[in-house]
Order: sequence, then C-alpha cells, then structure tokens
Amino acid sequence: MSIHLSTLLKYYKREDIQRAILKTATDKEIAVSYGVKGFGKRPDILKYPRDILEFVKRGATSFHCSEELWYNPLQLNPGLKQEELNQLRKGWDLVLDIDCPFLEYSKLASDLLVNALRYHGIKSISVKFSGNHGFHIAVPFKTFPEKIHNIPSKDWFPEGPRKIALYLQEMIRPFLAKKILAIDDLKSIIKKSGKKRRDLIKNNRFDPFAVLDIDTVLIASRHLYRMPYCFNEKSGLISIPIDPDDIITFDKASARPENIKPRLSFLDHKIQPNEAKKLLLQAFDFKIKEEKKKIKTNKEYEAPKAAIPEDSFPPCIQTILRGINDGKKRSVFALINFLTSCGWSHDDVEALLKKWNKKNKEPLREGYFLGQLRYHKTHNKKVLPPNCANKSYYQDMHICTPDNLCKKIKNPVNYAILKQKLSFSKKRLKRDKPSDVK
Repeated sequence: MSIHLSTLLKYYKREDIQRAILKTATDKEIAVSYGVKGFGKRPDILKYPRDILEFVKRGATSFHCSEELWYNPLQLNPGLKQEELNQLRKGWDLVLDIDCPFLEYSKLASDLLVNALRYHGIKSISVKFSGNHGFHIAVPFKTFPEKIHNIPSKDWFPEGPRKIALYLQEMIRPFLAKKILAIDDLKSIIKKSGKKRRDLIKNNRFDPFAVLDIDTVLIASRHLYRMPYCFNEKSGLISIPIDPDDIITFDKASARPENIKPRLSFLDHKIQPNEAKKLLLQAFDFKIKEEKKKIKTNKEYEAPKAAIPEDSFPPCIQTILRGINDGKKRSVFALINFLTSCGWSHDDVEALLKKWNKKNKEPLREGYFLGQLRYHKTHNKKVLPPNCANKSYYQDMHICTPDNLCKKIKNPVNYAILKQKLSFSKKRLKRDKPSDVK
C-alpha cells in the first residue's frame, strides 16, 4: 500500500518517535527505505533525531538496521574480505525473524521461542511485531561469551546465529505442531495455506515449518531488519516492541500510527554477561551432531569439472534468470548453490548475478548478493540448491513450470547434468551417422 507523505511526516516528526528509533541505531549500519523506489545508499548511519525527519522529507518511508554491530559502519563496502569484516565488526545481536502469512501461527511460534530462550537461562529478550504478519525475537550480543571454541564470538557471524536458529527450530518443532493443530485441523491448514497434504507431512507427522519460517537462509553479513517504531509499507502499521509475555494477546490495532506511545525499547536491557553462553554451546553441539549424521548418510557432492552452459538449465532457473518480482533473496541462495554445483567459478557466478539483478523490476542491493557469494566462497563447500520438492522455493515463488525432463529429477542440478548428457549424445549420434550413399 502507498503511505501518504503527510501521514509519514505527522508520525516521524514526533520527537518521542525519533528518540525511540535512534536508541537502536548505535553502532549499526542503517539503510533508508524509499518505498517502491527501493533503498538509499549503503552504508548509512543515524546520529541525530533530526536526521530521521530530514530523510522522511526526501521520501523515506522506513529505516532498517544491521544485526551486526560495527566500529565504524561507514567503512563498510561490498568488496571487503571476511577478515576485513571481522576487524570492523564489534559483535552481533541475535535476531530471529518469524514469518508466516497467518499471524496466529506466528504468535504461537514466537511465544515458544521466548520460552525456549528462557529455558536456557536468558532473561534479556526483546520482541517486536514486524508490522505485518510476523515478529522479531532478539537477544543482545553482550549476553554471549567472549569466545566460543577459542574464536571470538564476534567472528561467529553468520554461523553463530544460524546455528542457534536451527537448534531452536528443532527444539520447538513438536510443540508448535501440537499448538497449531489445536486451533486448526489439517484440513483447515490445507485450505488456508493452499498447500497439499503431502507438502505438510514430514516423517508421517505435520511439519509446522511447512507453513511457517524461522529465517535462517537470510541471516547473512550486512543483513538488515526493520527498526522499531518504523512503518511497514505493506500494511501501513508500525513495527513496535511488545512485552514478551503479551505475544499471544497482541492486537494489530495497537500498531496503528495514531496508537503508538513508545514505552518499550528493543535490545536495550540490563545485561548479565554470559547469560546466553548455554544457548550458544548447545546450538554448536547440536549442529556438530547433525553434521555427523549427514557425513554417515551423504557423499560429498562433486561438481562437474567444466561449467554446464545456460541452455542446459531447468525451466525454474531459466525463469529466475529472466528477472522476477518476488523471491529475489531466495533466488540468490538457489542461484549461487545451483551455479557452483554446475561447475561455475565464483567470478562467473558474480558476473551472472550482476547481469540478472539488472533484469529485476526492483533490483536487490548489490552488497547483499555479493555478501552471500563471499560467504559461500569462504566456506568452499559444494551445496546443492533446494530440491524441487521444497515448496518454499520454486513452487511458492511461482517459477515451477516443469517439462518432460523434470519428471526424472529431484534437484535442478540433476536436470542440468542430465540435459547436458542428452545434448552430448545427440551431437555424437549426428556426428557418427553414416553419410548417405548415392
């Protein structure tokens, strides 16, 4: 929806709102959203209350900040190496993004996550309504130990928060399934979500994460989230901090601009050092066990030595490469893993991503996909893109248009390899076909 300039000015000119936004800006990289026009230059900062109003006068609709804390955010640029980012980074806040089209499901997941954090002895918990369908659950960096496995905790980004998110997701999975099924039976969930029964069942049980997401894919260096007390352009509501105990009873009406009275802060607590040490250690231990299981059951994927050409790519990848409106960040994740698994070098992947991004109606910030690519390059692992059956990607993004070859494969990379083999076979047959004798 479009928010009128007069509405924006009336809200953001309030000094209490300006002070509330500024509280979260310390040591953070800031990006200014100009609605449909996209984001302004990065990096940026907010230093004074009047900065907020000046941006709004120029068309700003909301402000977004980094999960990472920086010594000098203005020194950031897309070309920095991992070592240089580590030197600039002071730390990172844990920010879990719960997203679901159904607010009642988001409430249940958020409440369970708060209880899971408390189970690990954490009291410094912040909760923020996203302004639309979800919530942000946050824990300040100062609650984490100074080091983990002899490496400074500040350098465990994005691995640290990713491990925590995955660990907590598995911890609450059975409880979330039970709570969702208590308010909606499976038939109702199928009707509401538009998904098929087989999409919602995992290991013969309802999988709540087939309809709800705790964002792990998008936890990446320089990833941003909406700052507290800012507009959500899609709903016209305000992203407001709420009491962790009030999640279930939260009413969207309290997020209307005219109802906002800044009384709670986000990530502003009296902090006990090492409060989150148990959580971090448990998450790392859980991840190690999961990786050991994978080693037992999976062989490491080996990419072809020669890059597979674009004319062998499956329909879904071809559709992405023509430019898309929705799902661009998921597309970056899929493209990087697909291309590298198809034998493409990181330099060639970067060139293609830049070319692709220009075709999108609203291009992504170049720093975002370069950061994702840098992370992939640093870890130097060949990871396949999501399987075709993963409904959170190709089908939900409306880019799954299968042809006859798609029926024979489970992953887009399988398609590319198979099509290239078929192409080689046809060329060989044509080459070896005897000439007609007259």
